[in-house]
Amino acid sequence: MPAEFEAKVLDIDPAAMADLILSRGGSEVSASTLQRRYVYDIVAGDESRWIRLRDNGTKATLAVKEISHDGIDGTYEVEVTVDDLDATNELLGFLGFHPKSYQENRRTSFTLDGAQLEIDEWPMIPPYLEIEAGSPEEVRRVAALLGFEESQLTSENTTKVYKRYGIVLGEHEVVSFS
Repeated sequence: MPAEFEAKVLDIDPAAMADLILSRGGSEVSASTLQRRYVYDIVAGDESRWIRLRDNGTKATLAVKEISHDGIDGTYEVEVTVDDLDATNELLGFLGFHPKSYQENRRTSFTLDGAQLEIDEWPMIPPYLEIEAGSPEEVRRVAALLGFEESQLTSENTTKVYKRYGIVLGEHEVVSFS
């Protein structure tokens, strides 16, 4: 599985962050879009590996994610595009995988100096910025372009980010704005 190189800056102001990214030469790729996803355990209780089926408004993807550690290079992902979110969910059900949760977030996407930047807004927690690039060094470099030091970055997954705010994500079968 290929590694993802990404880090988050927590508790941001989305409008101010968008302005900052654009002022540093970034470009908006897509305006705020509702993303819907189903999350499935591969092995019940194992939070280090899971299946994610997500619709970002323009395409649906199926991914297996694995976390080996909380560093910038600690998450591995294999992702494919699928034609239909509901049909893929049904197919996974036939294979014995049933979603443990349905989740929504809003995402605004940017590029900056070769990196992908996402402003993510989730129910119940403050918004955060995600920086993904081709290497850990590139993630840190782009973060520095925005004025962030490495000590301000976290590579914790969304479940752990929720825990920072006293919320156990696994206790919520539905995480939605409605």
